[in-house]
Formats: sequence, C-alpha cells, structure tokens
Amino acid sequence: MTSSSAAAGPFDLVIRGGRVIDPESGLDAVCDVAVKNGRIAAVGAVTADGAREIDARGLVVAPGFIDLHAHGQTVAADRMQAFDGVTTTLELEAGVLPVALWYENQAKGGRVLNYGTAANWVFARIAAMIGAEPEANLGFMGRNSNDKRWIDNVATDAEMAEILRRIRQGLDEGGIGIGILNAYAPGAGVKEMSAVCSLAAEYDVPTYTHVAFASNIDPKSSIEAYTRLVGYAGSTGAHMHICHFNSTSLQDVERAAALIRKAQDLGLRITVEAYPYGTGSTVLGATFFADPAFRERTGGTYESIEMVDTGRTFHNRDELLAAQAQDPGSLVLWHFLDTEANPRHRDLLDVSILYPGGAIASDAMPWTNPDGSVYDGDDWPLPEGTSSHPRSSGTFTRFLRQYVRERGMLPLIDGIAKCTLIPAQVLEASTPAMRTKGRLKVGADADIVVFDYDTLTDRAEFKAMNRASEGMRHVFVNGEAVIADGELVRTARPGRPVRRPVKAT
Repeated sequence: MTSSSAAAGPFDLVIRGGRVIDPESGLDAVCDVAVKNGRIAAVGAVTADGAREIDARGLVVAPGFIDLHAHGQTVAADRMQAFDGVTTTLELEAGVLPVALWYENQAKGGRVLNYGTAANWVFARIAAMIGAEPEANLGFMGRNSNDKRWIDNVATDAEMAEILRRIRQGLDEGGIGIGILNAYAPGAGVKEMSAVCSLAAEYDVPTYTHVAFASNIDPKSSIEAYTRLVGYAGSTGAHMHICHFNSTSLQDVERAAALIRKAQDLGLRITVEAYPYGTGSTVLGATFFADPAFRERTGGTYESIEMVDTGRTFHNRDELLAAQAQDPGSLVLWHFLDTEANPRHRDLLDVSILYPGGAIASDAMPWTNPDGSVYDGDDWPLPEGTSSHPRSSGTFTRFLRQYVRERGMLPLIDGIAKCTLIPAQVLEASTPAMRTKGRLKVGADADIVVFDYDTLTDRAEFKAMNRASEGMRHVFVNGEAVIADGELVRTARPGRPVRRPVKAT
C-alpha cells in the first residue's frame, strides 16, 4: 500500500502494523497511521520515524467513537467512556442553556474527551413559563420538575415567543442543534413544536428529539409520536434526529421502523440512534411513570422502575407518586425489555440497533454518589458506590462484542461506521468541526482508538455499573493519549469543544 501523506516526517506518533479501518473510504487493511500536530498526517506505509511509536500488530486501529447522546459531561464520565472507545461525547438530546456559559465552564475545568451541547428547549420552556433562570446544567430540570406549569400547559403566544428567543440565543452562542425532550413536557402543543422545528430549519441544525409518547396503545402511542415527528420534518423541513429509538418505540419498534424508513425514502431528513440495552434511565419525576395506565401502555410493571441510589422498586402507583413528590430528580432505571430471558424482546431491540444508517449512542447518565449527588471528583477507579447505568460504561464495546463479534450481524467495518462516521454525518452539515471526525484519513483529527478485537468487552452490570470496559489498548484525543497500554493517563485533558460558529454580537 502506498502512503497518503499531507506532512513529512518525523511525526509525533506512528501507529504501526495494525488493521486500519476507515468506514468513509472503505479501507480495511494492515498498514500504518502517522499523526502530527493533532491531525492524521499519513495512512499507509510510513517510513519516517515517530517521536512515539506503537506496535499495533494484531490490533484494530479505527476512528474514535462519537457519542451523540451523553448526559455525564464530567471528567469522571469522560474517563469511563474513553475505555468504551469514545473520543467525542455530546449532550444533544437535552442540551443546556445558557450555551455560552456551559462551554466556558467546561473549558475552565478541562475535559478528557471532545465535548459539545445543543440548546435545550425544556430549559427555555421552564424559564418562559415559571420564571426560573437556567443554570447551564441538567440538574436545573430536575430541580423544577415538581412545577407542572411548564410540563402540562400549552404556552401562550408571549411564552412561545420567549421560548424561541432563548433557543435562538443558544444557537447563536454555538449550540449544535436543539434538544427536544418532548416526553417531559407532554402539554406542549403542536403549534409550539412546529415553531421550534421551523427555527431549527432556519438555522439548518438538527433537532434531537425524545418523542412525545412511549406507549404500545392509542391514544398517545409511540406510533402517534413518530407520526408527529415525521409531520414536523415534512412540514418544516427540519432535520429530525430520533433519540434512543429502542426505548421510545417499546414493543412497536417494527411498525415505527417501517414508518421512519418510508419517510426517509420520501426524502425527509430523519436519522436515528439506539443503545444495546433493554433498560433505560431517567428521572423519577418523568410524567409517563405517573400515567394511571402506565402498565397497560408500556407492557411493564411498577417493579420495572428501580431507584439507582437505593435499588428500591415500586409495587403500585401510590408508592411511585409518593416517591415522585419527595424527590422527583432522583435517577431511576426502567427495565422496559427483558432481552436476556425473552427472545422476542431481543428481536425487538435488534430492529432499533441494526436500523440501516442508524447510529449507536449511549444515553450515558451522570455518575452519582450513594446520596444521589453527581460525582465530580478526580478518583480513578471511580469510588465504591458510585452508580449510573451500564450504558455509561459499555455501550460501544457491548455493541461491537454482541452484534459484530459474537452474533455476526454486521461486518466490523459496518459496526465501526455506526460508532464513528454515521454520527459524524448527522452533524457535519451544520457543525464544521464534525467534518474531520469519524474518519481515518489525512487531515482528520487524530481521535483514534487501538483495540484488541478478540478481547473487547463491556464489563458493567446493573449491580456493578462502574466497571470500565476492556480491550481498548490506546485511545488518542487530538493526538494526545488518554489511554496508553490499557491504562488511564490521569493527567490528560486534551478534549476540545465541538461548537458551531458563534454569531457576532
């Protein structure tokens, strides 16, 4: 193989003799990769020396994984995701406000991975409808979740104007789209949703949508929610990105997938993501748990709702409502599919994971202390008792292990595309920084993973969530090692912001 090079050696780093996989070009061959000044400088037969050299014989060399849906956004969360192969971790389904303040806070503390956020529609709604000023962290929503005005009420014309003003400001500050947590404010009207989507179309940014309903039965079924989303895409021209296709489709995912595929065939801009678990995570105060018909609508039980900090489950609606009133912001697990014991449930999960052109995204949750507060310390390994969700530790390695290596559902290059190129393509039309991520080619950012395919595995379980994945031998972010020879580089903080150009004021 001949070398493709944009820079002469010597190089900062040369990774030699690995199985190099680049989904964009289709490259899957044994060769070398050279890095200089934080970018890939050569791919092929590299004869010049590197200041650092890695023997990658027997290992896979691939672009770093891009997580479109990660709520952790701390150094601790970054470290755990680095062992899962993630090099760019983005808060898009929710997002934050104010966007500029969030980016300032991340830069002050330093980040291990590349990071970015969308503008948060719910935060704008809370501000406009109850007067609480957003605090640039996701806890703001939980702290206001007992106030039903923003959850249940249709916005007035004046409130809608203020919602749109705040979202527009977030986009002007560099937000990479609009996060729409529709299910958490089911009272929002279609007029408001269509206006928000039209704003996204005006800026040509995606919306990242948690659809309005998750139910197997009408009215307010998952199918109704997806039909609405298709309607928003068609009537406004917005790019509608569907978050966690698996958990919001529940047991109607086959019909939902058929609807989305038809809409895509008609030319509508709709993309999807999913994670390889039949258990979700959210806050205890989520309104759909309180629905009197929760069991009938979801096919589950109150016992399927489990408190993260205590392991408590519920026996009836009265118990759940009492707990919601006491601490609505607490994190819970929701076991909506039993993929281990029920083959039909595994088949349903497969539909969302293997959806053609769909991305893998973790929906990684924050790491919390035993008292429920967010862990933001510097200990490694994470302290005993910290918890989150296994997907916060092992989404990407679990996907590659189960769907590619063990079950043979996809070739490795296609599996890697779902973790790298496909998520980059969701964003790159509106966010120029993503055009040089998710690829292994000259000029791309040197976000690179080097892993042992034969041993790559997730280790996190629901009773031991803070166990890092295994198999990542080296992980580089902007050319700097954050994992070296399988060990965390504790001092590394090479993460850079992923941000749309900021509008001049």
